[in-house]
Amino acid sequence: KCGSLAPGRYPLTLAAQAVCAVAQVFILGLPSRIASVWFGPTEVSTACAVAVLGNQLGTAIGFLLPPVLVPNTPDDIDLMAHNISIMFYGTAIVSTLLFFLTGVVFEEKPKYPPSHSQAILQTMPPEDYSYKQSIINLFRNIPFVLLLISYGIMTGAFYSVSTLLNQMIVTHYEGEEVNAGRIGLTLVVAGMVGSIICGLWLDYTKTYKQTTLIVYILSFMGLLVFTFTLDLGYLIVVFVTGGVLGFFMTGYLPLGFEFAVEITYPESEGTSSGLLNASAQIFGILFTLVQGKLTTDYSPFAGNLFLCAWIFVGIILTALIKSDLRRHNVNSGIMNLDVKAVPVDSPVEPESTTLKIQSAL
Repeated sequence: KCGSLAPGRYPLTLAAQAVCAVAQVFILGLPSRIASVWFGPTEVSTACAVAVLGNQLGTAIGFLLPPVLVPNTPDDIDLMAHNISIMFYGTAIVSTLLFFLTGVVFEEKPKYPPSHSQAILQTMPPEDYSYKQSIINLFRNIPFVLLLISYGIMTGAFYSVSTLLNQMIVTHYEGEEVNAGRIGLTLVVAGMVGSIICGLWLDYTKTYKQTTLIVYILSFMGLLVFTFTLDLGYLIVVFVTGGVLGFFMTGYLPLGFEFAVEITYPESEGTSSGLLNASAQIFGILFTLVQGKLTTDYSPFAGNLFLCAWIFVGIILTALIKSDLRRHNVNSGIMNLDVKAVPVDSPVEPESTTLKIQSAL
């Protein structure tokens, strides 16, 4: 992207952006994987939520920095190119530093497994793992398929609202582009808070399906309120309703990741979260196209009602999910295998402890 700053290099810009998009696929699936490998049963959901928060923090910075770094200067193309170069090179420097830090500082996994479920997975030979078979197993898992669709609907709706937010605001509040960006920032920041609270709640209660369903319903209600109050003429109302909407819709993200890991154990967390993200991207593209068309041809009200209808479908699908918490059952000793592993709380005696877990798989 740094080499695509000349006006005639748009194809290079597009290709470079495609590379960044491919890289994002690997980043988005990390939260549930890192949380499961490094954190125990009482903190795994919070860890996943914090990792999701990092992604949302980047989105918040994306709302703030580009308008500041690249102000609209249509009369001075050279200045605009200079400003874009500052943004591109700054991003490249930060990304490169993070790349080296990841290579030098991070390890693949801790010395001792943090939970019974991870201890079992680590005893399985890597050569026994089949990505193709894992995908087949996941699509045969009906609760996961229902979650896959409902997660795609919720997250796709959030992507669509975020993408078209500026258009919706400017339609009813002409000349308020700056405040539209601030409302987008409010949406993301409120979502960061919601993400952490949902993660803490899951670790405390382990009520995955109930919490997911409640957050889904509250997101539906939040979008309804946002839809019917958008044209009242008071921006402060839009700030409040946008914040509430972001709180619940973004708070749903770690819930979906963790619920998927629970109902698909012992399948890889990376595979399940990767499929969830793929579903979110597909629904996000479709929703953005349809909602954008409805917003342009009719009004933001019509576009938002379209999303409300789909989120209602997602509520029904979520209610049909069978809550089979496999990972939690293994960690609790309800489902088990005889596995040798060293518990985290006594790493000084690696040969003296055996996790006795009987299996009902």
